[in-house]
Amino acid sequence: MVISLVTYLAFAGVLFWWVILLAPWRPWGTQEVLEPSNEKDVSLKEITILIPARNEGSLIEQTLNALSLQGKGHQIIVVDDQSEDDTALQARTCGATVISGTTPPPGWSGKLWALEQGLAKVSTPYTLLLDADITLAPGMIAALLKKAREEHLVLVSLMATPSFFRLSEQLLMPAFVFFFKLLYPFRLANKPGSRIAAAAGGCILVETQALRKIGAFASLRDALIDDCTLASRIKRAGMPTWIGLSHSARSHREYEDIKTIWNMVARTAYTQLHYSPLLLIVCTLLMSSMFWFAPILLLFALPGQTSIVICMLAWIAMIIVYIPVLHYYQLSPLWALALPVIGTLFLLMTWTSAIRFWRGERAQWKNRRYEITT
Repeated sequence: MVISLVTYLAFAGVLFWWVILLAPWRPWGTQEVLEPSNEKDVSLKEITILIPARNEGSLIEQTLNALSLQGKGHQIIVVDDQSEDDTALQARTCGATVISGTTPPPGWSGKLWALEQGLAKVSTPYTLLLDADITLAPGMIAALLKKAREEHLVLVSLMATPSFFRLSEQLLMPAFVFFFKLLYPFRLANKPGSRIAAAAGGCILVETQALRKIGAFASLRDALIDDCTLASRIKRAGMPTWIGLSHSARSHREYEDIKTIWNMVARTAYTQLHYSPLLLIVCTLLMSSMFWFAPILLLFALPGQTSIVICMLAWIAMIIVYIPVLHYYQLSPLWALALPVIGTLFLLMTWTSAIRFWRGERAQWKNRRYEITT
């Protein structure tokens, strides 16, 4: 009975892997890419760069110095979200306009309230929402603007390349991107007629008028996954969006250990499941079948031709779909062999997120707790 159940779960896991592999929208691919423009002396006077910053004194200088190499005419506004360090001083030293943020009103996340305050000072046609830890290579803003204009896009977003200095980052951060792309396939997100919408909050160029048309940040003030919520609101209003990868938008925020990455993922993992216990159970069964029962069936059931075939099919599909992300980030393909462990860790992060929610522990980020609304 148990062996039969394990075999069925393993077969389901193989089926899921091959559906991912053969899906025409290729959620595992890395074809949606944007790199810097080669144009010289580009005028960026139509863009205001809006940076929300809370306790980013050690990171923001690098971000702002990179912006000084982008072109001419752009404005930079840093909203100091009640930092407890020298964030504001660093920003002023680098020539940015600094707004002293106030305490978020009830129902607002800190980042979105900071952006709302900054948006009130924006008068340019485009607003670039940029996290304080993102370094843009020269020509990147010009490339974003060109992409938006030539393809008549209202929102263009880049998923910044994470830090890969530590083994924990090499183990988990490519998978973070991989799972994000499975949840929000870029090809579908970039298709006007699709219901899928996605953005990466670290780097979003958006038409200012369109942002205000949807109610700006007040319309998503309590969203923990604010980037995808913003893209969804823009797209539902009939305006096209685009998301892609880039080597030239890089995060210089380092994650010192697995615990740091764990807390970052657990902050919003259960939100992805809409706080649903049923979806959590489904997710657990799905990931168990994909990452354990299918690839290592021989450890759970008696050896046999069926078990061997299932194991081989699982590993073949699993490696094929994960290697493109590893190749894009120039990491060893051998990391694909760790996918069962990686998948298990992300599943445990999701359970951590759920348990914290059930205990009444609210989302916490940068020494600030947020109310969770369902």
